[in-house]
Amino acid sequence: MILVTGGAGFIGSNFVLDWVTNHDEPVMVLDCLSYAANLDNLYAVSGEGRFDGQVQFCRIDLRHADAVQATVLSAKPRAIVHFAAESHVDRSIDAPADFIQTNVIGTFNLLQAARELHARFRSEQLAIADRFRFLHVSTDEVYGSLDSEDEAFTEDTAYAPNSPYSASKAASDHLVRAWHHTYALPTLTTNCSNNYGPYQFPEKLIPLMITHAIEGKDLPIYGDGKNIRDWLYVKDHCHAIRLVLEQGQIGEVYNIGGLAEKSNLEVVGSLCEILDRLHPRFDGTSYTSQISFVRDRPGHDRRYAMDISKIKREFGWLPKEDFQSGLLKTVRWYLDNRQWVGQLQARRGFA
Repeated sequence: MILVTGGAGFIGSNFVLDWVTNHDEPVMVLDCLSYAANLDNLYAVSGEGRFDGQVQFCRIDLRHADAVQATVLSAKPRAIVHFAAESHVDRSIDAPADFIQTNVIGTFNLLQAARELHARFRSEQLAIADRFRFLHVSTDEVYGSLDSEDEAFTEDTAYAPNSPYSASKAASDHLVRAWHHTYALPTLTTNCSNNYGPYQFPEKLIPLMITHAIEGKDLPIYGDGKNIRDWLYVKDHCHAIRLVLEQGQIGEVYNIGGLAEKSNLEVVGSLCEILDRLHPRFDGTSYTSQISFVRDRPGHDRRYAMDISKIKREFGWLPKEDFQSGLLKTVRWYLDNRQWVGQLQARRGFA
């Protein structure tokens, strides 16, 4: 069995769905069901059907050390895949304490539980001790901002986080590294670029712009709209994580990116173009008329770009979706699942 933290969130739930499609091995999902989590994301594996019984769910808050340790030691997973995190930069600026508690303290508690479990496996001379892995899912934001158009983040790039969110993830990355080197915990770390795709909470750029567009609201873009991100389709990300879990070298870090650098203005423009075709405005004009520019957020990093040559070289991994194909699939999913968005907005009081 593998244990997946944050498995009711955006990337975590996509990973669980991907896992049960490709493996028979059971999954235990741990999630505290914060505002951005949604058990409906796991509908395909929680009801009747061929996946019924393969996925277990346990509601638990990683900030509660005793509960985390009891759950991990009882479950005895052969691997832990750690997605659980507060992840929205804007929220981290307004309420940084939540990010320190969840991303730093929560990761510490999980590492301590994993360390104890691995020690028990070894003391009992169980074969599972050699197979055990702790895979920590992190972000490219820990590297800071790139100044040159020719640069890209590598696994050796020095950390320079610029937001409370990225600082909290950098801290958790360092804890994982330390637990490997100090306690011989078999860890793996992945740092990914901006994910997009199905089941993303509609506060992030792409789902926010889709929902605002079809609701006739402004499409707010920070600053001049020229901040650049590398965009990674979530299903490609999940495939990469499976490869790292199965083949990654203990103690190593792997960058995962989509090879799709786009400015925020380009992203919104592409969204508007797709929506103009698939869901035209009632007056026949383009959704670009709804674009507005708002004051930039504090400490807004200018550019991220990922060098993925390591994961390509070691596993032959490359993203299958380019940005246009992934974006088209994403827009279609949100148009086809407006009820999912509406229920989530009503439940969380989010609009």
